[in-house]
Formats: sequence, C-alpha cells, structure tokens
Amino acid sequence: MSSDLNKLMVLGAGVLGGQIAWHSAYMGKDVVVYDLFDEALGRCRVAHEQYAEIYSADLGASEEELNQTRQRLRYSTDLADAVALADLVIEAVPEIPEVKTEVYRQLAPLLQPKCLIATNSSTLLPSQFAEDTGRPAQYCALHFANLIWSMNIAEVMAHAGTAEATLRAIAAFAIEIGMVPIPIRKPQNGYVLNSLLVPLLGAAQTLVTNGVSTPEMVDRTYMITNRGVALGPFGIMDVIGMKTCYDVLSYWGHQNNDPQTLRNAAYIKEQLIDQGKMGLQTGTGYYQYPNPAYSAPGFLAVPGLEAVDEIVRLTRPS
Repeated sequence: MSSDLNKLMVLGAGVLGGQIAWHSAYMGKDVVVYDLFDEALGRCRVAHEQYAEIYSADLGASEEELNQTRQRLRYSTDLADAVALADLVIEAVPEIPEVKTEVYRQLAPLLQPKCLIATNSSTLLPSQFAEDTGRPAQYCALHFANLIWSMNIAEVMAHAGTAEATLRAIAAFAIEIGMVPIPIRKPQNGYVLNSLLVPLLGAAQTLVTNGVSTPEMVDRTYMITNRGVALGPFGIMDVIGMKTCYDVLSYWGHQNNDPQTLRNAAYIKEQLIDQGKMGLQTGTGYYQYPNPAYSAPGFLAVPGLEAVDEIVRLTRPS
C-alpha cells in the first residue's frame, strides 16, 4: 500500500523541521516549510544548502537530484497558504506545551478534511494535544532523530483515539521517505530514542554544570568506551541545538521539581544561548564548526607526555 501522503507541510523551520523537510523533498514529496519568522526560514534555506553538500558527499546525490529536491521545496510565513494543499502536517515547533496547543488551534480550521497531523515531539505525548488538533482520529506522533539521512528512524506513537487508517498511512509515509518505523506500544514520554538519550545528555550536562569535568573530556570518555560512535553527548547536544536542549531541561526540571535539571537548563542559557552559541546550525555550541575538536584525528589518541601539565592542572579543584 502507499500512503497517498504526497503533499507535506512542515510546521516549524528549526533544526529537525528543516531536516524533515529537506529529506522528504529529496525522497519525492512536495514540501512547504512554514514558520512565523522570515529569519527562521532564512536559516532553514542556508541549512538546506548545507544538506545538499552532505547528500552529495555522503549519499552520492547527483546535482540533478539536488535540484529536483530544491524544486519540491517552498517556504512560507502564511499559515493558510502553507497548509492549503497539505495531505500531511508534521508539527516541529518548540517543546513547550503552550506553544504546541496554540499552534494546533490556529491550524485546525485551515486544514483539508482528509489532512493528517503528526507531531515530531521528542518528549511530549500526542494525547496531550489530540483534542486541540480538531481531528484526534487523524493525529499521532511521528518522531525523527537528528541527522535524519543517516539515523533513519521514525517513532510512531498513537493516542487512544488515533484511527488505524491514520497509523497505516503514517507508517507507510515513513517507509516511503526511507525511515525505519519504530512502533511505540504504549505512551512513554521520550519514546524509545529519548528515553535512552535524555538521561545520557542530562548526566553529561550535570558533570559540566557541577564542574566535575569538561565537555571534551566527557565526550572522550564516551567515545573511547563506545568505539565507533561519531559523537559524544556534547556533540549530540550541538546537533540537537541549544534551544531544544534548554526547553526540554526547563520543562522537565519544573515538572519534576528537579533542582539539578533546572541548574543544567540555566547553565545552557547563560553559557551558550545568551552568548549566541546555539549549536551546529549556527557554527558554535560546545564546539566550533565545521571542524569540531572531536573530529580531529587525535581526539581519542593516547596523548604525549607534554599533556601531563594540563592533565594535572585540570585535576586540581578549581
């Protein structure tokens, strides 16, 4: 069976929204990227040209394929215009419940009757927003991983009112764009991916927030003990983007009344976001891009004896 979901609107032009839009267009879907702000769409356009280079280098995409991808993409700040022909809307706005609720309420009266909605939420449940969509039977979660072209999973989560036809179409759509669907059998904040990832990133951030170690040393530890991985926790955070990291930590810190998580959120805001270090998309986060320290040939190598002085300096309590 095919999904019959060929006209996609991606709601939110952030890091992962931009990846979903580009990759879906590359795989043959017609895509409109919507965002409230022209600046966000501008950043998304720049990111899409970066993805073109990645798809050429890593996937062997031809210039003709890249041009066809560009032709399938459109960008809009007009919500009614963006959703006018959509078969599917993938919502990828910030992980702030009030923001998602308001977006769904604005979206509901503008959709075609047949249009499906999927949330790309990384930690929130579709049941939290189903009624706000105005079409709960046509709504579920479809959560992607960052670096969608290589980490090609798509987690599918229903809520109690999701229709089977919706799940069939969403699973088929995921397969059509080259994803491996991961069915979530019961509601779980964090799904599978972030149930594994969020505790790791939180533990890594706590080590830095509390002055126990540095981002590079934490990443070295992780990458040496998990040989073959391309990124450590702080490299992953740069890919996710600091705004999303902050939103998730702040939300769950308040929800769980967790002082350490709130301290971690405050650290990211003060040390990164407030200094314009938003992660990979802006070229600076915990690392500098396009040549982050973790990609250097010697990052995981045994150091020379000249490193002893620096090791001793870092070992002394500050």
